[in-house]
Amino acid sequence: MKIEDIAKLANVSKSAVSLAINGKPGVSEETRNKILDIVRNQGYVPRSTRTEKISTTGNSIRFVACVHEGIILEHYNQQPFFMELIHYLEEKCRKRGLVLLFNTVPAADLEDKIEELEQEHESGGIILLGTNLSREQVQMIAARHKNLVVLDTCHNTLNAHFIVMNNMMGAYQAAQHLVSLGHKSIGYVQSNVRMHNFNARKEGFINALHEVGLDLAEKDLFTISPTIVSSQPEFTSAIRSRNGDLPSALFCECDYIAISVIKSFMELGIRVPHDISVVGFDNIHEAVVISPELTTIHVEKEAIAETAVSKLLDLMENEGSSITTKIHIDTRLVVRNSTSSFSNSTVQSLTKQ
Repeated sequence: MKIEDIAKLANVSKSAVSLAINGKPGVSEETRNKILDIVRNQGYVPRSTRTEKISTTGNSIRFVACVHEGIILEHYNQQPFFMELIHYLEEKCRKRGLVLLFNTVPAADLEDKIEELEQEHESGGIILLGTNLSREQVQMIAARHKNLVVLDTCHNTLNAHFIVMNNMMGAYQAAQHLVSLGHKSIGYVQSNVRMHNFNARKEGFINALHEVGLDLAEKDLFTISPTIVSSQPEFTSAIRSRNGDLPSALFCECDYIAISVIKSFMELGIRVPHDISVVGFDNIHEAVVISPELTTIHVEKEAIAETAVSKLLDLMENEGSSITTKIHIDTRLVVRNSTSSFSNSTVQSLTKQ
């Protein structure tokens, strides 16, 4: 039985159930007794008493992911990038004797859900996965929770702690790599869902091209889903319509996009990297499973996790500090087999439907 079930039986909100169970003010004595009777009769055990490890506020950290359409989908924690990040967060907490409370909440009532979770079991601080969150949403949470570290996005004008990969640097490195291989016609495959990370990558990529007198041609800008690793019909259709007139290289905003692009080219009989080079971003495990293995930008996910846990512990120990920080973790290029030097060969033919 969950707290939601108790709330339904008592015909009250989940917040009221949490207040009653934890002996906090905010509900009438009559309502409290009604809730506690149901709890006793149903044999409900509050989450905070289920594990002996969770005994005090100071030894637990809450990780919160906000789920909605875009990148952070319902099963986002099965996506390689986030799986690795969560693994490292758990590892860094475990080494410090901390318990990581893992929660997924819907975007529609983000603030209330976090408040309910904290009422049910108060944590020492919150690591918020801010990938899809707006400035207003992050500001709302930061105003109510002082010990807060936000990952995977950055709002520079907001008075809160952010830790994010250096997206501009990564895309800049990718473009530099392709230019160094002699490519002058370089295309860009972007996500159809826009967010801070992707926008910063696009800026870094274009800056690198401009430094060597190149531009991103409008015709060489493609848009597809960032969460599908199979071939995508809209992309294959766009490539077919070009009749072989393609850039010699493509930068993709994430590895999922890059893998989808490579699979689309395989269907069309276009060879990577012989006919066209492809670079991704993230360096997920699948980057070495796809054939050819993917040249990509490595994100230091372990360093992000270590910095996040260290920063949050510092906040927990020094709650009076009012100085906030914006930390960028640099990236590095990993060269594999999906890129090669530019040659005069072009795509000879496309597979017909």
